[in-house]
Amino acid sequence: MTAPSADLSAEQLPRPARLADVKGWFFTADQLLFDWFLARQEDRAEPGDLLELGVYLGKSAIFLGARLRAGDRFTVCDLFDSPAEDASNSKEMAKSYATLTRRAFEANYLAFHDELPEIVQGLSSSVARHVEPGSCRFAHIDASHLYEHVHGDIVTVRDLLTPQGVVVLDDFRAEHCPGVAAATWQAVTGLALRPICITPTKFYGTWGDPAPVQAALLAWLTGREGVWHEVQEVNGAPLIRLSAKNAKEPAHPVSRHRTEPARDAAPAAAASAVSSASPAAGSRTPARAAASRPAATRARRSPARRLAVNVLPPFITKAVVAARRRSAAR
Repeated sequence: MTAPSADLSAEQLPRPARLADVKGWFFTADQLLFDWFLARQEDRAEPGDLLELGVYLGKSAIFLGARLRAGDRFTVCDLFDSPAEDASNSKEMAKSYATLTRRAFEANYLAFHDELPEIVQGLSSSVARHVEPGSCRFAHIDASHLYEHVHGDIVTVRDLLTPQGVVVLDDFRAEHCPGVAAATWQAVTGLALRPICITPTKFYGTWGDPAPVQAALLAWLTGREGVWHEVQEVNGAPLIRLSAKNAKEPAHPVSRHRTEPARDAAPAAAASAVSSASPAAGSRTPARAAASRPAATRARRSPARRLAVNVLPPFITKAVVAARRRSAAR
């Protein structure tokens, strides 16, 4: 793994407590898909490493690093604060990534992981000198937004992927970077890149056979809460379109700077408290059971009871109260 650079003191570096604290754009639909593709590859024991071109401050790289299998290699490539070799790329770097530094990326990544990935600092076109052809099962392209660079990145990644490897292209439909859209769809029509699916921000494709992947993805999407999808036909082939505005995000890596308790710790602690408060199984009275519930639960129920008293007709309210008293007496 790559050793961290040392151009800033520890006190000057950000200390993200959660993945959401890391600046960047990595939305729920793409988190779900990254997780699904990588889990499927692992379940099928598909060989290959991970690759990301363009890391910004590390949000998606942190996510990918948590899905890294033992023995796999994770390579990231970015200019960071190095000068670009052409004027147009330098202008884009100055406009979009003026505060980007390699040290900031490293600090963010090391807040969640013990070791850095392999870091290639330079143009994305140089990554082929560091990654073996046919060695990557999953590649995320999110570097330059300029057509000629994105086109070059696609060609490079095509040679680095395994036969069934998956490539993800960011910002393929954003109005401020039409060069990405042009390069993406030109790869579909002219470089035999075969679409699998799209989200509002990313394109997923392969140079292998997309049919088995699409069938498995559709089965996974069917009935999934908070995720909408449809199938369209593009260039004579099916394309899955999906969004996940109301879906729950997958599990995130945990930061070493996190101070709040884990989300699932509260229910477990509450259950333990209830169990230890009971003198014996089945001997707890309804009054003691209510007292042992978490305060938040009692507070959530109180408004509903008050609403019933205030809104329901009196004879219904009295009947409910009488029934509860009879039940408590038992």
